Amino acid sequence: MTIIVTGGAGFIGSNFVNGWAVASDEPVVNVDKLTYAGNLENLSETDSSKHIFVRGDINDIELIEKLFSKYEPRAVINFAAESHVDRSIKEPDAFINTNIVGTFRLLNASLKYFDGLKDHDKEQFRFLQVSTDEVYGSLLPEDPAFTEDNQY
Repeated sequence: MTIIVTGGAGFIGSNFVNGWAVASDEPVVNVDKLTYAGNLENLSETDSSKHIFVRGDINDIELIEKLFSKYEPRAVINFAAESHVDRSIKEPDAFINTNIVGTFRLLNASLKYFDGLKDHDKEQFRFLQVSTDEVYGSLLPEDPAFTEDNQY
């Protein structure tokens, strides 16, 4: 079995991929568009026998469906996103296209794949959506840390 990680050449995604390669024998298929935030050097020390890099976009459903068919993942972990609030104000189209439409398309492709799995494989399959703590707003120095129970 494998896992598919999207946005795995970005800062957080690459740290996940590097850690996964050390902690697991399970291969990771890493799909990244390599925009301003993606950097293959972040993955230069990743065990290449456990890491399959694919340059691609989560909006490319044909590519995503081919990867599901070829690698039969047991999980999808989505790190792919446009980042930095200041950029979202200057370039909202890119944010909507990736963070909303792309995530929606990736979810739909995952659901289509999930629907074709046998019962045991369905029980094991996971889709993990990674986000940013910025959805909670700003903290003052004296505020307690955010938790999952905080409102967005």
